Amino acid sequence: EDYLRPAPSPPVVARKQGPALASPDKPSIAVLPFENLSGDPKQDYFSDGITEDIITDLSKISGLSVVSRKAAFRYKGKDVKPEQVSQELGVRYVVEGSVRKAGGRVRINAQLIDATTGHHLWAERYDRDLKDVLVLQDEIAEKIVAAFDVRFKKGEQESKSAPRGETYEYFLQGGETYLLRTTKEANAQARRKFARDIELDPTDAGAHIALAVTYFLEWQWQWSSKSEALDRALDLAQKAVVLDDSSGRAHSWLGWIYLWKGRHDEAIAEFRRATSLDPNLANGYAFRGEVLNFAGQPEEAIALAKKALRLNPHYPVFRRTTHYPADYSFVLGHAYYLTGRYGEAIAAMNSALARSSDFLPAHRGLAIIYSELGQVVEAKASAAEVLRVNPRASLELWRHRLPYKDQTTLERVLDRLRKAGIPEKSKS
Repeated sequence: EDYLRPAPSPPVVARKQGPALASPDKPSIAVLPFENLSGDPKQDYFSDGITEDIITDLSKISGLSVVSRKAAFRYKGKDVKPEQVSQELGVRYVVEGSVRKAGGRVRINAQLIDATTGHHLWAERYDRDLKDVLVLQDEIAEKIVAAFDVRFKKGEQESKSAPRGETYEYFLQGGETYLLRTTKEANAQARRKFARDIELDPTDAGAHIALAVTYFLEWQWQWSSKSEALDRALDLAQKAVVLDDSSGRAHSWLGWIYLWKGRHDEAIAEFRRATSLDPNLANGYAFRGEVLNFAGQPEEAIALAKKALRLNPHYPVFRRTTHYPADYSFVLGHAYYLTGRYGEAIAAMNSALARSSDFLPAHRGLAIIYSELGQVVEAKASAAEVLRVNPRASLELWRHRLPYKDQTTLERVLDRLRKAGIPEKSKS
């Protein structure tokens, strides 16, 4: 899934009746954000976490096609009908629910709806101790699958990575902190929470990978002068995979960190493992495509980026980033550039910028492409946007950060950026 601060989701506008998007052959489903009925907005993290974990459980079942968390959460707080969700996300089934947490008890209401007919296929209410919440999530997922009569092995949806008991709250609260606020202070706060989670349960793979992300962000944003932050992220991600080899998310993050360590083959292997474990992991396909771009295999990256866009057409919007090109359209544009399809590359980069005008990698990509085409005015304009978003941008920075396996490709990219007007060294 997606760890930099997202821009506010666009408003959900009701469509006129029309043909729904094409759905896969296997049952397609969207799990909408469960409503927080506690009366306290600060408890949103808990209902959101319940929703995310049910999505994760269902995504591990090969007989289902599950819309990603980011696509589903654009409807949070919106009064939408299942029919609208079906049309906009291309799914037939919708799960809705609510969560009320009080003291040590939790009540969850859930229902499965055929969005094409409006018929309820299954509905249930659960009142349990808070310590049983993870077992309850598994039970809900099983009931949904049973309603479809999809054959699956129980082991497909079981994962040791789910935090237990008290650690579950630390996990959700920490995640909420850095998902919504990408700052040095918020990152430190999340790190403390995840470290506490690991103290409570040293076998919690999910907390290990989340803690690894905080170190990756420290390295990415250069929040400290500690060069070992990326090494620490790698150690934690590797431990997470040892603790739970069945976690697609853990393998995905380990692959992503391997990329920035310049270990391309290991990165590709981890992403293949991630998407085999979780066939609906849109980020896994998109990020694997970006690894292949840097590894010199952009042709395959094109197909992967397109698959990610199909799985999650409403993928997260990132305001700005220097070294984390998570935007699916950007990955596609990068692949088009590397295969010489410059017109399509420009269109894809502009698609990324239409979602977020401050997405630095897309501005950088346009500066490279326009420079390649000899369109000096456009190249310099894009380079100016790069420096607006990050005044510290420089060729020296990217020479050490962009993980192209082929050094000739790296030097070509740097040369195009030089011609576009990016300085050799940071001015600050």
